[in-house]
Amino acid sequence: MPMHRTTSRILSLLIATIVVVVGLASPSQAVTKLSDAQADSQLTAAGITRVSTGGCTDRNVGTCTSYDQINQETVSGIITFKGASGCAITITGATETGHAGGTYSHWNGYKVDIRPTTCVSSFITSTYSYSGTRGDGAALYTAPSGNVYAREGSHWDITYYSCGGC
Repeated sequence: MPMHRTTSRILSLLIATIVVVVGLASPSQAVTKLSDAQADSQLTAAGITRVSTGGCTDRNVGTCTSYDQINQETVSGIITFKGASGCAITITGATETGHAGGTYSHWNGYKVDIRPTTCVSSFITSTYSYSGTRGDGAALYTAPSGNVYAREGSHWDITYYSCGGC
């Protein structure tokens, strides 16, 4: 086989392999959505609390804190985080309307906001890798799992691409 054919074949195989691997690793595949009650049951059992400025859980009201349509990976991820950090965790935002959009958004079940206690902030900044600053100025920390912790003004905004080793 001439050299350019061999090189071309190797490149084709390499590209095909990358496409398959990236396809398998896609965080958007096989997402299990939970109802508010299902997620609340798991989170409460793990000792994770929720607060809502509106005192409600309606997904369509921005002052509520809703878990409706949250991903199982997100719930498992915050439970894993609580266990690893040993910190008390209070969720202040989840799937309710009013957050920024996008594929890996609150609305689509990939994010939760948590209260930035000293324990939580210290654990994140000393355990995870600083990975820069988001466009809005939030400092970013990335866990080995790929999950991203963004320090916004009043909370930690966490994107769960996986459950973080659960």
